[in-house]
Amino acid sequence: MKQKKLSEMKNDFISNMTHEFKTPISTISLACEVLNDKSVQKSPERVDSFIKMIGDENKRLSVLVENILQTAILDKGELKLQIQDINIHTIIENVMVNIKLQVENKEGEIKTDLSAKNPVVKADRLHITNIIFNLVDNALKYSNGKPKINISTKNNNYGILIVVEDNGIGISKENQKHIFDTMYRVSTGNVHNVKGFGLGLSYVKTVVEKHNGIINVDSTIGKGSTFTIYLPFGV
Repeated sequence: MKQKKLSEMKNDFISNMTHEFKTPISTISLACEVLNDKSVQKSPERVDSFIKMIGDENKRLSVLVENILQTAILDKGELKLQIQDINIHTIIENVMVNIKLQVENKEGEIKTDLSAKNPVVKADRLHITNIIFNLVDNALKYSNGKPKINISTKNNNYGILIVVEDNGIGISKENQKHIFDTMYRVSTGNVHNVKGFGLGLSYVKTVVEKHNGIINVDSTIGKGSTFTIYLPFGV
């Protein structure tokens, strides 16, 4: 039974990582197709934006490789943060640029309402970028038809709230209890349809809590999900 459990965990880990690698690989592929398509008009600015997109996604692949190595560290509670002043709005805008091609490819839309008067917090730039990208990426992957994603921010007295809403497949109340568990995978009846949920959200929760923050989810099957992250101004 122990060997069977270990084998299942190994297979789930492989499925999770395959899922996580698909988005940056697909973005790089789409950008290369556009750059190589002679029928598409390309200004120097647009070419530069696609080259930057390829570079950014290549870096994200490197980060994903590093995250595999960090998994054991997360389990041991030894995640180290590089704390500095970061602007949450700038990070969201950078994520928007890199995910935009994927959203357009699915004929979807992504909007922002960055209302926080003070978007600057003391946090780890790399890990905060990863968790926001992760939530937006999940919203895109688990969309129901044409994705509609909204990212908003606002302040309270102690920090900033980041809200990511989607019109996706939704998460049942039972699954909501477990989605932040390591390796947990939400099933939609056919387990091969939905892979990779657990590793990413487990990482998100770990990073948020390392920043003394809180993450919550509110979701309805067939209507979508809303993830809310609270990050204090200072760790």
